[in-house]
Amino acid sequence: MEMAKNNYTYKKGYLNVSDNHKIYFELYGNPKGIPVLFLHGGPGGGFDDNDKRFFDPNVWNVLLFDQRGSGRSKPYASLKGNTTQKLIEDINLLLKVNNFDKIMLFGGSWGATLALLYAITNKDKVSGMLLRGIYLGNSADIKHLLNGAIKDYFPEYFERFISLVPKNKRKDILNHYFISMTNGKNKNKFAYEWSFFESAVLKMKMKEKDIINDLKDGSYKALSPIEAWYMIKRNFVPDNYILKNAPRLSDLPVSIVHGRYDFVTPPINAWNLHKNIKNSKLYFVFAGHSSSELETEKKLKSELKKFAKLLK
Repeated sequence: MEMAKNNYTYKKGYLNVSDNHKIYFELYGNPKGIPVLFLHGGPGGGFDDNDKRFFDPNVWNVLLFDQRGSGRSKPYASLKGNTTQKLIEDINLLLKVNNFDKIMLFGGSWGATLALLYAITNKDKVSGMLLRGIYLGNSADIKHLLNGAIKDYFPEYFERFISLVPKNKRKDILNHYFISMTNGKNKNKFAYEWSFFESAVLKMKMKEKDIINDLKDGSYKALSPIEAWYMIKRNFVPDNYILKNAPRLSDLPVSIVHGRYDFVTPPINAWNLHKNIKNSKLYFVFAGHSSSELETEKKLKSELKKFAKLLK
């Protein structure tokens, strides 16, 4: 464990969890501030310093961590013991070792999914939730991304995506990509193309050179196979589990921010979640799926200010 003072990060290190995984985490902001847990997307995406921009370091005490196989956690890209239930166990252990009794959840895309799944089973430890880009993790969401309406809006990128899949295997694109990303000499090529396709539909304005630049860090080598693994396993929960159990969260303060032109996770997801969590607040913004788009970032920051007043 290492104490760090630079850039408001006051603690960082690794936590040994089950299945020989070591989880990298950081604490950022005010040690006496309002506790909030940042949950990154993917699964497999990891977090970086840019994710801290949402939080006023004088107000918030932020816990960030790289989920199993992601970012700086070890072993990198590992699927062993990499399940939703194990991630929830990791969160509970992280809270325990850092003396957090109750915490606000902040997550987008898969981070929102994990936040919802955690809150459903550990509501007593949750003070509130700010969610973005709602991915329900059900079979409809997976079909939408891999072989649904998205191909009608991004035909050129979808054609590139499926070009690696033999025509006789295109009824199961997910399985072909997963097998190819985890076996054989071309696994990095398949992992790259998986992330290239996802990046291409991420924002309202996304240039190809920006996609290529984003993928230079090689994070797709973990992100792509881990995402596919979770999709194959339907995120390790029954279909529509979140919507069926969302009413349990109706006594928590919950705000939802969703891009009106989000092609990765359709806006109907946010609407259905909002309808199932009584008293939740829903904001559609002029944006796609990415948290870096102007209107999304602006609304997330303004909602955080409201939560700060509510939770202080």
